[in-house]
Amino acid sequence: MKFFQDAVEVAFTGLKHTFTVSSVFCEFSIGGRDYSIKWYGVIIAFGFILAALYGGRRAYTWHMDIGKMLDILFFGTIGGVLGARIYYVIFRWEYYSVHLSEIFKVWHGGLAIYGGVIGGLIAAFITSKVIKLNFMNLLDLAGMSFLIGQGIGRWGNYANQEAFGVNTDSPFGMISAKTTRYILEHQSELPGVDPFKPVHPTFLYESVWCLLGFLVLYLIFKKGRRFSGEIFLSYLIWYGAERAVVEGLRTDSLYFAGTDIRVSQALAAVGAVAAFAALIILEIKFRKNPKPVEGQDYYIEPEPFFKFEKKRAKGAPGEKIPITDKFKDETEKPDGNDSGRISDK
Repeated sequence: MKFFQDAVEVAFTGLKHTFTVSSVFCEFSIGGRDYSIKWYGVIIAFGFILAALYGGRRAYTWHMDIGKMLDILFFGTIGGVLGARIYYVIFRWEYYSVHLSEIFKVWHGGLAIYGGVIGGLIAAFITSKVIKLNFMNLLDLAGMSFLIGQGIGRWGNYANQEAFGVNTDSPFGMISAKTTRYILEHQSELPGVDPFKPVHPTFLYESVWCLLGFLVLYLIFKKGRRFSGEIFLSYLIWYGAERAVVEGLRTDSLYFAGTDIRVSQALAAVGAVAAFAALIILEIKFRKNPKPVEGQDYYIEPEPFFKFEKKRAKGAPGEKIPITDKFKDETEKPDGNDSGRISDK
């Protein structure tokens, strides 16, 4: 077994150190046939596992059925892979229409993140309806998990030296034999891009943005949500804003046929604007009257206003807390939610 094959030297403008990057994790033989495991697959798998672990933990605290969540994970993963491939093939149909046998050779590359998200969500929606799981609650959980998976998975592009941008003089500029070779091979499609100058490491921009987004959304929603879907809408805004900008720098974008419109850039911009509008409308609507999650009126247990107020019954995390005691003054009653948020604790 051989490890770390197909290595190239990668240099960054702002760093004196040169990095050695391999696209192949290991090579081995079975029955006289040679096989290889790519770093891309290893990194994607690692990101997927961390995202699934986070999702499972969050599902537990939200009292979601773990058995049903495993069903969602299984079918959602299948839908995600199919969606990622179909999306890529559709917008590269000029090539695949004359190379039909290549459509099924996923190991040659060609998976689009947006296609994966769309395919996974469609599969999850159908599955959630069959097994009777709250889909909007599932979306909130998925939004946070997506940020983990995407933030880590983008480093697979670094291993392959792909998904980079046009030339840049910034300290983040990256150059390697693979970036040079790619630009030379696609010179007719990339007028004005110099193959011998550093390029934008767009994979790095997206990775940092996604991981930062996970931290930001985690802190914002640490105390709860006002309505189901609030976190997912925030995810669409956060990720869409970045993708709408960074996609414009890339050298490998998918385009609508016969146009100069980048598919993922347009989808990101439209999705971010639509999500922002929906979030504003729903935030106003549910500010004073939070929408039930999983069919229950959740609320954060407020601190007593008066010392003589008796303690109320405590419930499990995410469980409705019934008010069984009254104020000593019968004319005043607790309002049930002085924070306007749905408890996740």
